[in-house]
Amino acid sequence: MEPVSIGARLASSVVGPLIKRLFVVDGVGAGLVDRPVRISSMVTFRGEKRILTDSELRKIAEELVERAAQSTGVSERLPNFERHAVANAVMHSLSSLGQIDMDDIQAVQLGHLELSRRLRSGNKAATLGLSSDAVLLHARVMDTACLHILHFFTTRSTFVPRTLVEQSRRIEELSSKIDTLILRTPSPADGSFEERYGTYISTKHGKLTIFGLDLTESSRSWPLDAAYLSLEATGAGGEIPLMMPAEQVLAGHARVLLRGVAGSGKTTLVQWLAVRATRYNVDERLLYLHGLVPFVLPIRSLTRAGARLPAPDEFLSAVGCPIAHAQPAGWYDRVLTAGRGLMLIDGIDEMPEGEREEARNWLRDLIASYPKNRWLVTSRPSAVRDDWLGGEEFMELDLAPMSRDDVAAFIRRWHEAAGSADAYGKELLYTVWTKQELSRLATNPLMCALICALHRDRRGYLPDGRKELYDAALSMLLSRRDRERGIYKTGDMRIGETQQVQLLQKLAYWLIRNGRSEMDAKDVLDLLSRALTAMPRATEQGTVEQIYRHLLVRSGLLIEPVENTMQFIHRTFQDYLGAKAAVESLDFDFLGRNAHLDQWEDVIRMAVAHARPAERTRLLTGLIERGDASQETQHRLHLLAAACLEDATELDPEVRTEVAHRAEKLIPPRSMAQARALADVGPVVLELLQGPDNLSADEIHFTVLTAIRIGTDAAIPVLSRFRSMGDQRVRSELALAWSRFDTDRYAEEIIAHLQEYELDFVVSSGRELQALHRLGGRSRLRITSPLNPEEIVQFGSPHRLRGLCIATDLRCTWEWIDSFPHLAELVLETPLPEVDVSSLRHARSLRTLLLPAKVRAIGTEFLPRTLEVIRTE
Repeated sequence: MEPVSIGARLASSVVGPLIKRLFVVDGVGAGLVDRPVRISSMVTFRGEKRILTDSELRKIAEELVERAAQSTGVSERLPNFERHAVANAVMHSLSSLGQIDMDDIQAVQLGHLELSRRLRSGNKAATLGLSSDAVLLHARVMDTACLHILHFFTTRSTFVPRTLVEQSRRIEELSSKIDTLILRTPSPADGSFEERYGTYISTKHGKLTIFGLDLTESSRSWPLDAAYLSLEATGAGGEIPLMMPAEQVLAGHARVLLRGVAGSGKTTLVQWLAVRATRYNVDERLLYLHGLVPFVLPIRSLTRAGARLPAPDEFLSAVGCPIAHAQPAGWYDRVLTAGRGLMLIDGIDEMPEGEREEARNWLRDLIASYPKNRWLVTSRPSAVRDDWLGGEEFMELDLAPMSRDDVAAFIRRWHEAAGSADAYGKELLYTVWTKQELSRLATNPLMCALICALHRDRRGYLPDGRKELYDAALSMLLSRRDRERGIYKTGDMRIGETQQVQLLQKLAYWLIRNGRSEMDAKDVLDLLSRALTAMPRATEQGTVEQIYRHLLVRSGLLIEPVENTMQFIHRTFQDYLGAKAAVESLDFDFLGRNAHLDQWEDVIRMAVAHARPAERTRLLTGLIERGDASQETQHRLHLLAAACLEDATELDPEVRTEVAHRAEKLIPPRSMAQARALADVGPVVLELLQGPDNLSADEIHFTVLTAIRIGTDAAIPVLSRFRSMGDQRVRSELALAWSRFDTDRYAEEIIAHLQEYELDFVVSSGRELQALHRLGGRSRLRITSPLNPEEIVQFGSPHRLRGLCIATDLRCTWEWIDSFPHLAELVLETPLPEVDVSSLRHARSLRTLLLPAKVRAIGTEFLPRTLEVIRTE
């Protein structure tokens, strides 16, 4: 039984009236007391003021226990005699209030948990011989009762709040939170199943596969808590762009469409949210997840073998949940009707483009039927257009590329998990920052993991290009590692690297041609059987079933998400191998006919990388001609051709010129979608970007966004052309992008030249704050990472700062704000549901305090009248 669950299910409306019966109510005209009062003198079941009999005290205890037992479902596990014994123990514990040597001030100082422990400690004999569930029930009922006892003290006395402001407020907050969270409590009939379902979700999604850590001395599973790296989600927010931690996207908005490139961490975020929702010990920043029931719905699994999208009662069975049959009748409807569903729909792009309208209608119907739930839909950027779900009030955000600090943190964690942090971690960080091509690739978790694995496996040597990285990764996974580490034993199946690649290519190409991400084992065996007829040396190694099992276990590229179903460990490897198969099959016309479909974009780019020079010419010429002939797909095909140039190591100069010429016609970008698409082309676009002369305000804005999204330091000279612009959107984007580039160079070439007027200079690290200090400081700062307040005071240029925005949780009180004598405006964009602002009463210069409307402000009564509190949406 979950300890928190009992306390959270005894609402104030139930407990409050019962607790009040334990204490004397002052007569009319007595007023609120203004001095400490002995607790023993207030109880109604002792002394001269006794009005509550022993039998009535027992009835109160019995009702508290019965309510708790029923609401949590524990009544089904506890026999009657144990419930009576718990009620007896609660009665004796409550009666100790008449004997305790303590006044109300001292009780509030203790806190409700310690008061509960003291009351229970005097009656340990009452719980001797009881089961662990019964003992826990007694403890939690007393914990909740003591919370309301202290709340009663603070409401009847003006002296308690005046002397113990913080404790009194905390008691009131806890009581309020309990009443809020009780709304997300499952019915007793559902509690047992939800506990079992939560365990399943936590087990299934609580670990990640670590790419490259499949050695005999290392586990391929990485605990999610250790592996999860908080990335940023960004979006349009008027003149000032939105930026927030990805795990907070559902905290302020109930419906979010999140775009991210392959390997950017979309699925990891889905897993992390699902697991966190099943836990009761969430921190306050994630309180919005408490009590929600996660439904993890990967589109690739829902549409397996062409299946239709499921109805709500089929959600669990559609994803292969082994306890789907055990869900109580109508459970899904009760959960979703109450708004307790956390709907995590992962990978809309995994569905063939022609079927996505069906997915949108499916989503619309679900939302219309169950509007109160939280919805996260993920997709690759090009798969769905802007405002694809705008009619359903979805906020659209992009998962930002990893910042330099993110990359450093990932590399450090990966090597710690591999046990080689000192040997290779520091060396790799230096390599990534000094080799432009590597820093360009290391922008998402998948590529960072690939680079880490290869760097360690090759003892410090790394190839440069994307194709070369994948070539090396395949060699590492398929043969070289096993051979060098002596994993092979006498009698083991040995299939050569080339033959394994051939087999994997056929599986990948089948998936691509059929628009699928998963394949039934029956189809896998059939395809392998036909392929093996032309591979006698591989056939000698065993049956087709044994060879399939060998690929699953040893390749590191295939997994079985559910029994009798196969998929690649990541879509990127499927595209790489499928493209290789297409080139070897000379399917260039087939590739060209599908190039306008977003699911084929990475396949086409990989095919250009695999192709020989004459074949590249054929592919790219075909893209140009198809684009010229079709107004509808012209932009997409010409941009795709331009994106392929990065992977075309050898190409006819005339073809390269023709491709670049078509791309020039798409510049400047005029929308967010065009900016995304141009950035995907890579650094070659930087040479084509124009401006700021002869561009409109919107064209300038999207040009800057394009260069920023490309993300290498090669973009800094382009961005420097726009550093003197007065447009608030442009200046805000330039300030926000600092963390993606070299700190000192960007500070000197961009930050130092931005106009300060009404601009918040974004600070995401101590290095950036110190760089600003060297530039003389700025009048407005926006802190986005949990810096030490002492560091902010030291390097925040106290005599210059006029406006400060804290867009993170600093986990501190605010006395240090008084160190800024000219600070007039403070914005607290806290991820917490509440914030205590009472310590701002000493900030003498402060005139305006801005807080989000959904954040509860505590202690505003202590703020001076000269300080205006404004709520923001």
